Amino acid sequence: MKYLLSALLIVSAGLAMADDFAAVEARLMTALAADIRTEAEKERDKDRSPVETLKFFGLRDDMKIIELLPGGGWYTKLLVPVVAEKGEYYAALGTANIAKSVLTLPGFEDAQILAAESKVFKQDGARLYTLETNGFGITGVDMVLTFRNYHNFDAAGRAAMNKAAFEALKPGGVYAVVDHTRRHMEADNPENARRFDPVRAIHEIEAAGFRFADFSDVHARPDDELRYEVGRKTVTGNTDRWTLKFVKP
Repeated sequence: MKYLLSALLIVSAGLAMADDFAAVEARLMTALAADIRTEAEKERDKDRSPVETLKFFGLRDDMKIIELLPGGGWYTKLLVPVVAEKGEYYAALGTANIAKSVLTLPGFEDAQILAAESKVFKQDGARLYTLETNGFGITGVDMVLTFRNYHNFDAAGRAAMNKAAFEALKPGGVYAVVDHTRRHMEADNPENARRFDPVRAIHEIEAAGFRFADFSDVHARPDDELRYEVGRKTVTGNTDRWTLKFVKP
C-alpha cells in the first residue's frame, strides 16, 4: 500500500507541476507572438527554445525572478509578461539597453533594475570582463537566470556573480545558467573565446554554495564539433549549449 501511495504522490506532484506550467506556457505563447518583438528576435525562437528551456528550469508565473545581463532584452520580453500579474521581475548587471528600450514599453513598467552601482568592465589589456558588486540588494528570490553570459567573465567576475546570485535566492531557489559548450579542459584559443567548459562551470557554481540539480539537452547540437567560434557561419545559431540547473540548499 505504501508503494501505491508513494506512486500516487509522485503522479500528483507531476500533474501539479504540469498545471503550474500550463499558465506559464499560455503567457509565453502570447509574449512570443507580441508585436513588440522584432522579426530578428522571432527568428531566434526555434534555436533558443524558450518554452522548453523555461519549463526545464521550473518557471512559474508567481515567482520573484532576476535576469542577469539581459543584453538587448530577448528573454526580458518573455519573462516580464509571464510574472507581471502574480510575480516580480528584476534585472541586474548590464541593464542599460533594456532600461532605455524594453522597460519603457507598456506592460513593463513594474520591472525593476537592481545593483545599478555594480560595475561590469575589462581591466586594461584583459580579454574578459570582470565584475565589482555588493550584491543585488534583495533576498527571497525564487529564480536567477542568465543566458550565454558566463563565458564573458574572468574567474573573479564569475565568482562575484555566483555569490550575488546565491545571496539573493531563497533556500530552494533556482540558479538557471545557459552557455555555449567548450571541450572539457581545453585551453584558450582564438576559436573558443565565447565557449565555456560545463564541468568547470559546475565546479565553480557548486563552490559558491549551490547544489547541482539537473541538466537538459534542449540546446544540444550534435553537429557542432566544438571547434569553431560561435559566430562563424558554420555554427552560428546552431551552437551546442549546456543548460544547467542549480539549487540553493
